[in-house]
Amino acid sequence: MTSGHVFLATSLDGFVARPDHRLDWLTKQHTETEDHGYDDFMSRADGLVMGRGSFHNALSFGDWPYRKPVVLMSRSMTPSDIPEALRGKVRLMADSPAGVMRSLDDEGWKRAYIDGGALVQSFIADGLISEITMTVIPILIGRGVRPFGDIEHDIDLRLCESRTFPSGLVQSRYRIIGPS
Repeated sequence: MTSGHVFLATSLDGFVARPDHRLDWLTKQHTETEDHGYDDFMSRADGLVMGRGSFHNALSFGDWPYRKPVVLMSRSMTPSDIPEALRGKVRLMADSPAGVMRSLDDEGWKRAYIDGGALVQSFIADGLISEITMTVIPILIGRGVRPFGDIEHDIDLRLCESRTFPSGLVQSRYRIIGPS
C-alpha cells in the first residue's frame, strides 16, 4: 500500500503553530541559505494529502507552492471551494484515511506526503504513517498547536538519522515501528 510520510517543523517547546494557527515564527529564522532536505523529500513523494487547514494556509502563500498532485481531504468543503486556478492540481476526497490511501495505491502512488495537524493525527492513529521527519526550530513560542495530539497508546519509533544545521535547527527522521 502507499506509505504515508510526514515532514514538519516544531518550536523547541513542541508546537507546530500558534494557537490561532499562524506560522509567522517559522520565518524568523535566517535559514534561507540552508538546505533542510525538503526538496529531496518532495522529490520522493508522488503527491500530497492535506487537510482543510493546511490548504487554507497554502492559499495564503500567494503562489501555489506545490508542483505535485494534491489531495484535499475534507467532508465540509465542496469542489467549488477550490479556486479555479487550482482545479486539476487539487482534488477533493471525503473518504477515510485508509480509503484515500487505497485509492492512491490503485493509482500507483508509492509515497504520500501527509500534511496537516489533525490529518496527520488520524493517519497515525490508523497506522498509515511509516516515517516522520521533524525539524526542531530553536524558538520558544509558549503556546500553540501540538503536532500529534492525544494518542490512544504508545507508538514506538526508531531514529534513522539526525542532523544539525548552522542556524541551530535539529532535524531527525524516525521510522514508525508500531504500537507498544
